[in-house]
Amino acid sequence: MKFSTIMVVFALAFAFASAGCRYDKAGKGAGSAGAGEGEGMDISSSSQEGSLSDMSEGKFENLYTRCTDVNFEPVYFGFDSTVVPQGELGKIDAVAQHLTEKTDRVVVVEGHCDDRGSNEYNMSLGENRAIIIRNYLVQNGISADRIQTRSYGEEKPAAVGSDESAWSRNRRGEFAIFQK
Repeated sequence: MKFSTIMVVFALAFAFASAGCRYDKAGKGAGSAGAGEGEGMDISSSSQEGSLSDMSEGKFENLYTRCTDVNFEPVYFGFDSTVVPQGELGKIDAVAQHLTEKTDRVVVVEGHCDDRGSNEYNMSLGENRAIIIRNYLVQNGISADRIQTRSYGEEKPAAVGSDESAWSRNRRGEFAIFQK
């Protein structure tokens, strides 16, 4: 083989190898919010990114009282996705409406995953799901300092099992409301 042919083959192999893996741990590519699949709404673009739990003075759980007078439905996600399906947006709207009416309340958005994937990947995916929900709340007028995010990855399943029925119930974002 000629040297130029070997170099072309090597360059192509390197290009394919460096293209990346199937999972987008940063949550910015395929399968993430705004992926253009028409299945959900792009709510990933916010001027404030990252976990607010690091920026706040303390965890809401340690500062405030958990509200027991209200309970919101979980927001469900597709497999390996941070896209909020159109049918789930109303659940976040209900939380935004509640927080608008009750200005003395704050929320912790909890991100969860099914048990497929590594613990590290699921913790990252859970955090990205919580951040996507937080961004939507901020875009709908809720002050960012009233929202914190947590990721539980696969550690707090809503359903036990190794089938799609259980997995789909575990891919979720939940809301914990606290009163100041």
